[in-house]
Amino acid sequence: MDSATAREQALEAAEKLFYGRGIQSVGMDDIRGASGVSLKRLYQLFPAKEQLVEAYLERRDVRWRGQLAAYVELQENPEQRLLAVFDWLQEWFGEADFRGCAWINSYGELGARSKRVADQVRGHKRAFRDYVGSLVTAAGLPDALTGQLFLLAEGAMVTAGITGSTRPAAEAREAARSLLAVR
Repeated sequence: MDSATAREQALEAAEKLFYGRGIQSVGMDDIRGASGVSLKRLYQLFPAKEQLVEAYLERRDVRWRGQLAAYVELQENPEQRLLAVFDWLQEWFGEADFRGCAWINSYGELGARSKRVADQVRGHKRAFRDYVGSLVTAAGLPDALTGQLFLLAEGAMVTAGITGSTRPAAEAREAARSLLAVR
């Protein structure tokens, strides 16, 4: 098995296990078993578990933000694109394997002890906030709405992760719609 294939198999297994069970409860031997990549090869690819966690978060970030943007871009109206963020969140929250925000969960587990993980989480959240800001700008709305809409989305993620409900997305969407109406 070449390095690229082994890396992809390891990351696929890591994502499923880390997201599903939590980072600290998953060992490298669990990743080995789920990926079919030998332990020796795993440690060649990721000399420390922290590096595997970092790679998992990077990989998930690219896919998560890409899926969000593709969904939002289906809307032609710039203000509807902002609301579509919350519609996408509601669909995500409804997925069978939804366990909350991977970055918030990772930060809760390791953020205080791992600079690499904290940096990944902060980078993801900054990119998401910037994306919301780009939608606000494209809609010709005041920049102050960026932080407000970002916090609505983040609050919905935390609440949905805890409650296991899609309702926080609908509630956040309604609050966002209200903010857009009074601008």
